[in-house]
Amino acid sequence: MSNQVFVLDTNKQPLEPCSPTIAKKLLKAGKAAVFRQYPFTIILKKVVDKQELLPCQLKLDPGSKTTGIAILEGNKLIWAAELTHRGQQIKNDLESRRSLRRGRRGRNTRYRQPRFLNRTRESGWLPPSLEHRVLTTMTWVNKLIKLCPINTIAMELVRFDTQKLDLPEISGTEYQQGTLYQYEIREYLLLKFNRTCAYCGVKDVPLEVEHIQAKSKGGSNRVSNLTIACVPCNQTKSNLDIKEFLRDKPSLLKRILSQAKAPLKDASAVNSTRWKLFNFLKETGLPVTTGTGGQTKFNRTQQGLAKTHWLDAACVGDTPKLEIVTNQPLLIKCSGHGKRQVIHAHYT
Repeated sequence: MSNQVFVLDTNKQPLEPCSPTIAKKLLKAGKAAVFRQYPFTIILKKVVDKQELLPCQLKLDPGSKTTGIAILEGNKLIWAAELTHRGQQIKNDLESRRSLRRGRRGRNTRYRQPRFLNRTRESGWLPPSLEHRVLTTMTWVNKLIKLCPINTIAMELVRFDTQKLDLPEISGTEYQQGTLYQYEIREYLLLKFNRTCAYCGVKDVPLEVEHIQAKSKGGSNRVSNLTIACVPCNQTKSNLDIKEFLRDKPSLLKRILSQAKAPLKDASAVNSTRWKLFNFLKETGLPVTTGTGGQTKFNRTQQGLAKTHWLDAACVGDTPKLEIVTNQPLLIKCSGHGKRQVIHAHYT
């Protein structure tokens, strides 16, 4: 099942997407022409009577390396894509340029006045590697709005509700004891500890949330006191002090204690860009709704869907029971212009 084909009328106004089979028949009969290859779009050659268009919803799952994009028509997932960013490449290029400039400053060359005093940053400034994620996502949002009758946008605004993770009591027991809260906590810890047992490193087994300092010994429920452990390690440790439990493994003890308090690099990067992306989305004039990462995972697991960026995007926010019309997302890679390469896309 491929993505639905976007359709434009003779005035380049978006109509309801159609199936690849119908698009092929229209092209073969000479009633339409190819308007764009990626994403594949056709334009009709004759004026058609516009009926009531079924509204579509654009959903986004912004990520540090890849952003998931999905378009829903009612409860049907009709189009999907995965946008691969080059933020790390930009960061590496900037670091390389910085090292070259430092090298030039150390040579015996003519003296140049320092310029650092005349450099100011505007309010809301983001590093180029993060700004890139926002701009490339907005490029595709604006492109899809012109090709499809989209009337609402939904995006995952925060990867994790870190305030509620750290202080669950601020929203009362309804949130603290709810199913969604457990998904927030568990998904955060699974991502932080790479879905492996913190004590023995085993993978692909049931993992449990484990208190580094047991609650019976005064430990709290803050995420800085939580880790992920397999059932045998969790039961063996019980309420032992972690320093006693890992007294023969000092390097592992040091790593767990530092990792438990360290923020997630990718989550921090994405959280830094989401608000700017959210503000840009509001400038499109379309209603914008939001959801959290825990809610996205809850919706996906409730429907038994695989863990992919485009399916995560389809499950952002309030999500009905999905009917998957496509299983072949458009893969988009940002290449930049540094090596005379352009942004391109392809199907797999």
